[in-house]
Amino acid sequence: MLRKLYDWVLHWAETPYGTWALFFLAFCESSFFPIPPDILLIALAVAIPKRSFRYALICSAGSVLGGCLGYLIGWQFMAGIGERIIAFYGLTQKIDYIQSLYMAYDAWAIGIAGFTPIPYKVFTISAGAFHINFMVFVIASLVSRSARFFLVGGLIFIFGPKIQAFIDRYFDVLAVVFTVLLLAGFVVIKFMI
Repeated sequence: MLRKLYDWVLHWAETPYGTWALFFLAFCESSFFPIPPDILLIALAVAIPKRSFRYALICSAGSVLGGCLGYLIGWQFMAGIGERIIAFYGLTQKIDYIQSLYMAYDAWAIGIAGFTPIPYKVFTISAGAFHINFMVFVIASLVSRSARFFLVGGLIFIFGPKIQAFIDRYFDVLAVVFTVLLLAGFVVIKFMI
C-alpha cells in the first residue's frame, strides 16, 4: 500500500500539477493538515533533481503562507477553529506552557517547530492566539521552513539518482523511520511541553 502511494506521489512530478500539489500540501500542513509536505517534496525532487531548489522554494513559500493562515486562525478564531485543531493533537492541557515558551523564546520556539518534526501547525495557531509579533513570526518561519526544505532539496540536488535508488531500495525502512520521527514530534509536544 505504501509503495503504491509512493509511486502515485512520484507521478505528480511528471504532471503539470506537481508543483501546485506541493504548494497546496505545504500550505495546508502549516495550519491544519497532519501530513507534512516533505513526502511530496522528496518525491518531486527525486524525480527531477535539477528542479530540487525550485521545489524547495515552492514548498517554503506554501508553508510560510499556510503558517500565516494558522496565525490568523489563532489570532481571530481561536475559540472556534483553533481550539479544535489544538485538541485534535491532544495539546489542550499544554497550551499555557506553550504560551510561556512563546513569551520567553518567541522566535526560537517558532524556529525550532519550523525546522523539526514537531507539528508546526500547533505553533502557528498558538503564535496568533498569544499575539506574537507577526513580523518575528514570519521571519522565524521563513528562516526555519526554508532551511528545512532547502536542506532536503540540496541533498537531492547533489546526490540525484543515487538518492532515488537508495529510496527505492530502502523504501519500507525509510517509511517506518519517517513515521517514527513524525510520531516522536507529537510525543515531544504532548509529554515534554
